Amino acid sequence: MDDLLEQARPFPAATLLEASARKGALPSGIKPVWPGARIVGRALTVQSPPCDNLWLHRAIYAARPGEVLVVHTGDYYEAGYWGEIMACAAQQRGIAGLVIDACVRDRDMLEDFGFPVFARGLCIRGTGKDVQARGSIAAPVTIGGVTVHTGDLVVADADGVMVLQADEVAETLTRAQAREDKEAGILEQLRQGASTLDLYNFPPGDITRDPR
Repeated sequence: MDDLLEQARPFPAATLLEASARKGALPSGIKPVWPGARIVGRALTVQSPPCDNLWLHRAIYAARPGEVLVVHTGDYYEAGYWGEIMACAAQQRGIAGLVIDACVRDRDMLEDFGFPVFARGLCIRGTGKDVQARGSIAAPVTIGGVTVHTGDLVVADADGVMVLQADEVAETLTRAQAREDKEAGILEQLRQGASTLDLYNFPPGDITRDPR
């Protein structure tokens, strides 16, 4: 069992980002395709040729149970690289989810399956399957300035997608727990009437309301 993975499961993506010195956030345009989708797993990286999804099909059968496919498509977004057939195949393989810097389709079926997908959006345009096109599986990919390696920790929820380098997970989880504990105390103080200005030592400035 991946103990660090299980320890990471309760934490929101935003908490892990703050605990990692704000490193590892993928672009905000990559969002959950259906409400409530959430991913926690180790990355299997995929470089796909633009407007072609053959390497994604291959990755389904290269992946280990619990891995998350993290896919870069050469910055070509306007195609549906993934849909219900691939989601069904991925579930049968035990894949934990898909993060793709492009679009997908079959949103309703993905939700019905409960297969979590984070993508740039939805697109009904199809893709090719060129057997000669160059791609890769398990080589690093860079998405929005963040380089993702196979084995990195991926946490994705309604707020966004966070990637932690494998060798930084343990330390980040320790900081994340400390942050959660501290914020629980702050919430309690706010409920007791404290102000955020006092708790964070922010200068109050002039907060007098205009009488008009």
